[in-house]
Amino acid sequence: MRREFVLLVCAIVAIYVGGYFFLPDIYHAAHTTIGVIGGILIGIGLYDLLQTRHAILRNFPVLGHFRYLLERIRPEIQQYFIEGNTDGRPFSREERSLVYQRAKGELDTVPFGTQQDVYQVGYQWVKHSIVAKHVDMATMRVVIGGEDCKQPYSASILNISAMSYGSLSGRAIESLNGGAKDGNFAHNTGEGSISRYHLKHGGDLIWQIGTGYFGCRNPDGTFNPEMFKTNAHRPEVKMIELKISQGAKPGHGGILPAGKITKEIAEIRGVPMGQDVISPPSHSEFNTPIGLLEFIKRLRDLSGGKPVGFKLCIGKRREFISLCKAMVQTGIYPDYISVDGGEGGTGAAPLEFSNHIGSPGLESLIFVHNCLTGFGIRKKMKVMSSGKIASSFDMMKRLAVGADACYAARSMMLALGCIQALRCNSNHCPAGVATNNPHLEAGLVVSHKRGRVANFHRETLRHFAEMLGAMGVTHPDHLRPWNLMVRTGPNEIKNFAQIFDFVDDGDFLKGKLPADYLWPYEMASAESFENLKKVSPVPFS
Repeated sequence: MRREFVLLVCAIVAIYVGGYFFLPDIYHAAHTTIGVIGGILIGIGLYDLLQTRHAILRNFPVLGHFRYLLERIRPEIQQYFIEGNTDGRPFSREERSLVYQRAKGELDTVPFGTQQDVYQVGYQWVKHSIVAKHVDMATMRVVIGGEDCKQPYSASILNISAMSYGSLSGRAIESLNGGAKDGNFAHNTGEGSISRYHLKHGGDLIWQIGTGYFGCRNPDGTFNPEMFKTNAHRPEVKMIELKISQGAKPGHGGILPAGKITKEIAEIRGVPMGQDVISPPSHSEFNTPIGLLEFIKRLRDLSGGKPVGFKLCIGKRREFISLCKAMVQTGIYPDYISVDGGEGGTGAAPLEFSNHIGSPGLESLIFVHNCLTGFGIRKKMKVMSSGKIASSFDMMKRLAVGADACYAARSMMLALGCIQALRCNSNHCPAGVATNNPHLEAGLVVSHKRGRVANFHRETLRHFAEMLGAMGVTHPDHLRPWNLMVRTGPNEIKNFAQIFDFVDDGDFLKGKLPADYLWPYEMASAESFENLKKVSPVPFS
């Protein structure tokens, strides 16, 4: 749109000058008006181009003001006419406003009482205490690293979830990493490998490795241990994450459309130009539960003992139980497990995969926590949760039912200035966040946006610590499912411990399994992800 602004200036000048020669009567009557209006438009456009706060105005000088005007008149107008009808989308207008306010450092309190209908079925809250406490937000960290880890990492309980360079612009990656550096939290690289944009500001990295093995890949797409070792030993890399599946499209490889691939991206990933990059749906280095754990051990050894975990979205429950059986059998444990929900995802995915594949995050997290606890191995690793985390209360729910820390992706994109235009897969993101178009990317100013990312993280943690204190709790480790309440009917209230089954340490080894865990447990095997017992399919398998 910068080119269009230049054309606008040329048109104004042409009208002004052309009128003098060809329409002298009209010129003498209206030249002052034309000059004033033209001067105002040119002045506004120049201001928009030079300011650094709003990527939309930098990319769409003059025209971009219509978005903000509509938003000021009535937020719902902006929601329907600028972003389209957002019914059913993951983030509500209130959630987006909360992220924007905290990222910008604006007042984020609300007037006039509770913003929700407290008598509506599904309304959730936490129980506060008469003996409230002060909680230092600096203590909101967790050490990740098991018995075999030589370089444990002290992580914030809120970190940036996996988003690759290529899916996001270089400036967006720089801003995220700069914010992570400023706020002392971790930035997951996504499966697209480590780029110079990840390294420029020195923020802590969680290097994610997907089925395409980008950054540690042979020409035929197989794993290259020497390339892995080189990248894993970078001082910025604090942890390594093996991506098994993701919430946006579980059972489907990652997608980077050909239109978003530049020469630099192709070199970083080790892929050809001019065609879509679709990662394989599964890994080539292993195909059994024991094989997965042995690969994790191999990665940990090659990295010099850094924490290594894996990320997955829960599908067939017996497959995760198979992994737990393999852990007990081999004595090999990941340092952490990242549980993604089917509602997660920031990039391109087929509609059916986005809407109808993958278990929701909360239920998946409870299932993983129960399995690890039931096998008596929960204390050997940490659990991270991702999938639609925008507020301190979203974090509170996840940590109360089993997580040790959280990832956030879309809320971090909103902090960068994303307006949910839903052009992520087209290379035409108007905010310069999810595009590699240099004209659009130029609108995003790293020095400003990294501050917004750090602001959002800091304010979300601050409010989380205040919520803990209001509950009379001093650390997330003390949160329990019964701290969370939900209205389950017009005249019925339950806590999460009454709604979901929670097991005690070692229960599975003692034969104490909830009914819906029994069949998956019987069908699971440490030697294979397949149903070796050929038991007929049943619900919750």
